[in-house]
Amino acid sequence: MAPALTLSGMQRQILSLYREFSRAAPSKDFLERCRLEQIVSAEFRKNAKSVDKNDFIYIEYLLC
Repeated sequence: MAPALTLSGMQRQILSLYREFSRAAPSKDFLERCRLEQIVSAEFRKNAKSVDKNDFIYIEYLLC
């Protein structure tokens, strides 16, 4: 069995933010929920690909 990944504080913050958006989506009506899920998913994927994982200042900026 592989050891569990150890997440940094910033990684935990990012996952927490994504989960908050995911949990908020079902409280919206169908069209708003679909749009919210699309926007959140697209933004997180875009930033995961385009932002250097060692650029902590910029990542913190995106979290605020």
